[in-house]
Order: sequence, then structure tokens, then C-alpha cells
Amino acid sequence: MLFCLSALLLAACSITTSGDKNMSTLEKAKKEGKIVVGFAGEKPYAYEDENGNLTGEAVEVARTIFKKMGIEEMEGKLTKFSSLIPGLKAGKFDVITAGMYITPKRCEQVAFAEPDYTIGEALAVQKGNPKNIHNYKDIAKNPDVKVSVMNGAIEIEYLKAAGVKESQMEFVTDIPSNITALESKRVDAITMTGPTLKSALETANAKNIEIVEDFTQPVVEGESVRGYGAAAFKTGDDEILLAYNKELKKLKESGELLDIISEFGFTEKEIPGDVTSKELCK
Repeated sequence: MLFCLSALLLAACSITTSGDKNMSTLEKAKKEGKIVVGFAGEKPYAYEDENGNLTGEAVEVARTIFKKMGIEEMEGKLTKFSSLIPGLKAGKFDVITAGMYITPKRCEQVAFAEPDYTIGEALAVQKGNPKNIHNYKDIAKNPDVKVSVMNGAIEIEYLKAAGVKESQMEFVTDIPSNITALESKRVDAITMTGPTLKSALETANAKNIEIVEDFTQPVVEGESVRGYGAAAFKTGDDEILLAYNKELKKLKESGELLDIISEFGFTEKEIPGDVTSKELCK
């Protein structure tokens, strides 16, 4: 009886240790030759081209890195921005990226790789700028002004820091809803990152909307903000995070990173330099 019990326990242990559940994310991805990546559908970071193929700054950076890591297939899944972190934590994705800034609040939930780009914010208004809006403080000064922003986006924090009340904000789920809110005059302004806003207006062919050219970047805690975006992994998923950072570093040093992101409107100014995710998580 004791022998049988021992044999059963041994068999159970053998099944557990050899199963995929005991493999690290990196080991599993290399074994299967595939990794599942969650992307926010936000041009120019991640979107489907005219042929239905997934592409974008974040898509091509991730695809290149994973191939260099020995993972040939990247299964990209487009989702809402607000669903990225919950989806990662729920195991729907192995990694998430596309337009996600590294912030201390997000660092409490996920483990960020080193940044692969840096950008500023932008603002669009109705043609002629009837409400005379040039920055976030102009919105805060006029309680009648409303601004549309994506749910879960970093711009919410920037707006609040400038004194904009939540009652002045209209929260939407995606970029097209942002454009529609401004075109229909439900709001007086929309805000998002510079490359995203430019691409969104070009795609929408919005003729009654214009970008505020003299927009001044928001200031938070005495510093002009500049966002740093990166891929994010599950907390504790150190093996794949370190491997990803190793290949990203090579891309930066060789100049290949700039070659990749320049296809999507990014320039040398958008290369993050020596800023680290550790610094940004503080």
C-alpha cells in the first residue's frame, strides 16, 4: 500500500514537473515557437494595414526582438488599451505593449522592459480654436471646456495635475471615439501622444479639426513631462524580461531600433537614450 502511494506521488510529481504549467514563459515560448502579445489598437504603435496585416512601431520592435530571442512566431492580439494590463494578469497575453508609458502606478502591477521610445503630448481642437486652448491649463481655467481622453490613458493624470476637473473629461474607449467626440462638438478638445494624434487625424480625414501647433507640454511636479513607452511582462517573469532587454539594448546600440521606428514617423529625438525603467518606476 505504501509502495503504491509512493508510486502515485512520484507519477503525479512527474506529470507536474513535465507539464507546461511548470515552464517559464520563455521556455514555453521557445518550445512552442510562439509568443502571444497584447497590443492596444493605436496607430502608429499597433494597427492593421490595408492588407489586414498587424504592424506598427511596437509591433515591429517586439517582432524583431522575439525573433532574435529564438521565437519565430509572434501572435499579436489587438485589444482596448484599458484591457492590456488586466489581460496580461489574467494570462491572456505573455506580454503587452503599444503606446503604454512606464509609470510608478503601472509598475505596481507589471514588470516593464527598458523603454524603446519617448514622446510628448499633443492637443487637437475644433478648426479655428474657438475656445482659445493652447495647453491643459487653458482647459482648467474654463469650466465650460470639455476634453475627451481614452480611458486608462496617462493623459488623465496629466490633465488632473494641470487642474482639470474630472467633470470636464469625457472618457472614451478608443481613438475613433475621441475623434467623433470632437467632430460632433460634444467636447472642445482631445489629447493623446503626438504621433498617435497625427496618425488618427490623417486616418479619419477630419477636416474640421486641427492640431494646436503651439501646444505647451504639461508640467508635473515641476518638470515638463515626456512619456517613455515599453513592453510589459507579468511581475516575476524575470527570465524573459532580461532576455528581451538584452536584445533591445543591441538594437539601440546598433542603430537598428531607429531604422525600425523611423518607418512609423519616429525620429532620433524619440530614441529614449539612457533612461531606465527603474528610474521611471520611482
